[in-house]
Amino acid sequence: MKDYYTILGVAKSASSEDIKKAYRKLAHKHHPDVKGGSEQKFKELSEAYQVLSDGDKRAQYDKFGRVFEGGATGGGQGSEGFRWAWGSPGVSQGDFEEGTSFGFDFQDIGDIFDEFFGGAQPERRQEAKRGRDIEVELQIPLEAALKTTQQTIHLTKLNTCTRCQGVGAEPGTKVNECFSCRGTGEVQQIKRTIFGSFTRVGICPECGGEGIRPEKPCNVCKGEGRIKSEEAILVAIPAGIDTNQILRVEGKGDAGRKKGKSGDLYIKIALKKHPVFVRKGDDLSMGKEIAFSQAVLGDEIEVPTLEGTAVLAKVPEGTRAGEVLRVKGKGIPHFSGLGRGDMFVELDIQTPKKLTRRQKELLEELKKEGL
Repeated sequence: MKDYYTILGVAKSASSEDIKKAYRKLAHKHHPDVKGGSEQKFKELSEAYQVLSDGDKRAQYDKFGRVFEGGATGGGQGSEGFRWAWGSPGVSQGDFEEGTSFGFDFQDIGDIFDEFFGGAQPERRQEAKRGRDIEVELQIPLEAALKTTQQTIHLTKLNTCTRCQGVGAEPGTKVNECFSCRGTGEVQQIKRTIFGSFTRVGICPECGGEGIRPEKPCNVCKGEGRIKSEEAILVAIPAGIDTNQILRVEGKGDAGRKKGKSGDLYIKIALKKHPVFVRKGDDLSMGKEIAFSQAVLGDEIEVPTLEGTAVLAKVPEGTRAGEVLRVKGKGIPHFSGLGRGDMFVELDIQTPKKLTRRQKELLEELKKEGL
């Protein structure tokens, strides 16, 4: 086994700068082109520096210990496609009194480290796994916000297999321990490299990491324990709901694996556009035309509501176009359940395009009076 810290003569707590200084000093001393230099020693120094000067590779080396056994000897092409080219990274021609710089190619070392250490944790046996959450958008009419209603959503998703109840085996048959992994859900893969033998733990391909295999897979779900099917889900839509609010229905997402907990269903609300009313918070607004005489003399007019009924609203004398009437308590119920918003009616004065002779005569008289 090789101890890269010992080769460079530094402590495990050495900084990157300390490692670099130690390497430069020893590389200068043992370079093959320098009198008294050692080709083998120089390769060991370069190998050690290549690992310890790289933060990720150093962390992998510290984590897995002295695992780099059986280093390559001699120049040229090593086993497993590893290439040696005399020289060292970080050392230029000016670092030596004579000779030339040499490029030391550790490209394939990175491939080996990535494959076996890559920073990722070994894959483990798959236990019961929670199902996926599902998000949908539900469009409802504006009137649906007036009171709590029930809406049915038809959703195609993964549901627990009703035949095997999620076990994955035909009813009446056994579920056995996986022969390949002996129930661990894991298998070891061994690969030999120039640094020695590396062992990698991965998911068993026979049982998919579950550690068990049904004696006879379920005929319906084929051993998965879940099937894709449509489900009708009844959802309560509370009064006062507004666009972009999200409702959560627990346990109505995809079914979990191996009897794991089901995911949740998230419903994003979108209120449809109404032909008459516009919602602003919990208030409603609408437009209403009145006659010129109503605007001048004042009147009591009927105003429609979102419920479909009409209420009376008073138009004061001398009302101008654009003025707004307020009808209290005829807006949307507050989501908290206490009270309602108001309804605002913007008035527009209607100008008749055709007049009877009598109407014209009356307007002429009003005109003479200064109106």
